[in-house]
Amino acid sequence: MTVSVPAPPPELAGFVLSGDLARPAPLTVPDLRAWPQHTARVSFECQTSGVQHHRFEGPLLHEVLCSAGPGFDAGRRKDRLRFLIAVTGADGHHALLSWAEIDPDFGQARVLLATRIDGAPLDARGPQLVLPQDRCGARHISGITAVRVDGGYGGGPAAGGDGGV
Repeated sequence: MTVSVPAPPPELAGFVLSGDLARPAPLTVPDLRAWPQHTARVSFECQTSGVQHHRFEGPLLHEVLCSAGPGFDAGRRKDRLRFLIAVTGADGHHALLSWAEIDPDFGQARVLLATRIDGAPLDARGPQLVLPQDRCGARHISGITAVRVDGGYGGGPAAGGDGGV
């Protein structure tokens, strides 16, 4: 008698959300589906393979990071503007964004942590950083392994509290 054993579920790729956050956490693609999903149709101009067209779905980076409780100092005017976000991919690629770039009060870039590409789930490959406004896709990161929020860029005592603005 042959007993059929179900195949194990595919391995889930994930990343670590860390840094100046009240609630750092490991996250997977299924975890990211808990946030509202947004869609972006993107065309990247690649030097080696020409224009690439894709449809990405996933939560906004800003929403995911806000839910982790960024360590903004409420007593400092516009404190969030000193925060940087570093994203690392499994292939060693890195991208750096400023908080102001993704904040709705400033740049309002609709940066996604994609959970799907062209309808295909990214559960096993890991989420992708998608900046629809980038023409060439240089900051697109596949298989995210780490997202770090860093507020250590206050400019020191000579900077004068609120940045002078």
